[in-house]
Amino acid sequence: MGANGQEALLRKVLGMGFLVQGFRCFPWLGVNYFLIDGLGVAASSLQILQNSANLPMVAKPLIGILSDAISINGQHRLPYVAIGALLQVLSWIAIATLPATYLSIPILTLFLLLGNLGASIAEVANDAIVAEAGKQPHTPSESGQLQSFVHMIGSIGGGLGNLLGGLALSHVPPKTMFLFFAVLLVIQYLLTISVSESSLNLPKKISHQSKSTSIWNQISELGVALHKPEIYHSIMWFSTSYAIVPLLNGTMFFYQTQYLNLPSSVIGFSKVFGQVALLTWSIAYNKQFKKFPAKKILFALQSTVAMFMVSDVFFVKGTYRAMGIPDSVYVVIFSGLSEALLFFKILPSSVLMAAMCPAGCEASVMAFLMSAIALANIISGYFGVALAASVGVSAADNFSYFPVAILIQAFCTLLPLCLISWVPDVSRPVKKED
Repeated sequence: MGANGQEALLRKVLGMGFLVQGFRCFPWLGVNYFLIDGLGVAASSLQILQNSANLPMVAKPLIGILSDAISINGQHRLPYVAIGALLQVLSWIAIATLPATYLSIPILTLFLLLGNLGASIAEVANDAIVAEAGKQPHTPSESGQLQSFVHMIGSIGGGLGNLLGGLALSHVPPKTMFLFFAVLLVIQYLLTISVSESSLNLPKKISHQSKSTSIWNQISELGVALHKPEIYHSIMWFSTSYAIVPLLNGTMFFYQTQYLNLPSSVIGFSKVFGQVALLTWSIAYNKQFKKFPAKKILFALQSTVAMFMVSDVFFVKGTYRAMGIPDSVYVVIFSGLSEALLFFKILPSSVLMAAMCPAGCEASVMAFLMSAIALANIISGYFGVALAASVGVSAADNFSYFPVAILIQAFCTLLPLCLISWVPDVSRPVKKED
């Protein structure tokens, strides 16, 4: 197979992987309404469950080490993608087919954890393929271009997922949405097992060591990489920029759907608008912004997020409504963009880390970054529940002090700017030490 054929196959496999990854918002939108309407959970419980279900994402470094060190049928990446897809299939089919009498919150949480474990396995392997392919010499997959490609595909998947999810909730029960997503995962699984990893032109890993020795060597190499100041300082800033900001998404979702009684289609269109913004950002970053230092881009993005949070204060206080702007219009445009802005940092962060990532442990380092961000988001979610409760936002009809919570959130968003010096000015490759 020629270079162009390998490139096409690589983009086909990665495109499917990141499309499914982005489309995960489709069943999760159904989960949110299923929890509220079907199981009657409160706003705080919703946010706690959402964040707790993401705990498998914290295991990404271990998954990355296993993927780097242990091959399955001589392959290090695609078998893990297939395993991840299969675990998700089992999870969503179980949730969709179990009778309501057996589907309690603990059981549902267990299957959501299984699904997210599968998603984390697939994401680690896909991220490693992107990092490895982007470093191959004399190939069309330059680092920044390939990252932008998969980011755009993920945004398209997210846009489709939210658009179809918002419309589907008005016509079919959430369990039907879960089954539909399971079918999509089966297609990904079949595509993955039909492709040989050798046809993707990835770096070959040749090792005569035992699996246990290989794992310990991989852990050692990850430790060496994380001791490099430019890598651990960057990871510290990325994770801090999320962890220190109390996440109020669950409370805002309750405010929009239970207090303002906005229909599911508006929520869906809001998330679609956010995904379109992510897609536009991916294109703009690849065409224009990737030449700028990551530090300047991250500073601007973090500041913009804080500004949008201040705008949410006026929204909750009814200022825009008094100006003649309908709540639905604000939610679709500004809330959608505000939520998307939280993910704008992922692209420059991934490009920067891929450039600094030592050869041979791409999956481990990239997985550690994603794990740190996942853990930071979980901490942020619990922090948000505590903040909402402390200011008195604890019931579906009591949002008097919600603006105070959002102002505190905006202030916390600005704090990481004091540590922006942790991010390197220039992305430069890091050679693997002997």
